[in-house]
Amino acid sequence: MKRIFDLLIALVIIIFVLSWLLPALALLIRWDSRGPAFFVQQRVGRHARLFKCYKLRTMVVNDQADHRPADGDDARITLLGSWLRRSHLDELPQFFNVLLGSMSIVGPRPYMPVDCRSFERMVSNGHLRYRVRPGITGLAQSRGLHDVYCDREIIIQRYRCDAWYVRHASMLLDLRILWATGYAYAARMIASANRSISSSWGLHWSKKKSTPSRSNAPILSSTCAGVPASPERKPRLETE
Repeated sequence: MKRIFDLLIALVIIIFVLSWLLPALALLIRWDSRGPAFFVQQRVGRHARLFKCYKLRTMVVNDQADHRPADGDDARITLLGSWLRRSHLDELPQFFNVLLGSMSIVGPRPYMPVDCRSFERMVSNGHLRYRVRPGITGLAQSRGLHDVYCDREIIIQRYRCDAWYVRHASMLLDLRILWATGYAYAARMIASANRSISSSWGLHWSKKKSTPSRSNAPILSSTCAGVPASPERKPRLETE
């Protein structure tokens, strides 16, 4: 049932969205910097097997992309790439990974091998996440833990969410994660637009008009017992 759901969603997105959006983004990427529009990277998938993960290129072409994570002000990130990362549009080609069967719509996010080796020194039972296909979004992402931080507590929370998902996976949980992901994504985009308008026009938004925070996403507070809420924090390291 999950595989049929993945195939249907991937086909709809590829035919009706990516068929026109990817060519447009590819042209912008090629115009913004030299190099290919798409970036292929080895990620760790189901049963700890490596697979080719497809993304839109957000950095200048460099030989450290598979070994050196990008930080917030990394000079390798292009101007357009910074926007693609914030909006997560660079992940759109992963619907082709779903179509090929190496990924799912919902599941633990796939890491680079170098990140897996680093993170697994901080957690126990890290291998549980390899029992299912990695996903475009997941339980941790629906909680706002969508960036990778150089912080032991945050890494542990992400692995804890992944382990909880593997133990309780169901179609109903997948649908709730998709709903929460969309809710959180819309809230971030509205907040980003408000900040852009405020900085451009000198407007000041009151707290009553602010968008919902990550902790208000409609999932996990009652769904995932034992998984703590994500604390307020400043990003230190981002590899996704």
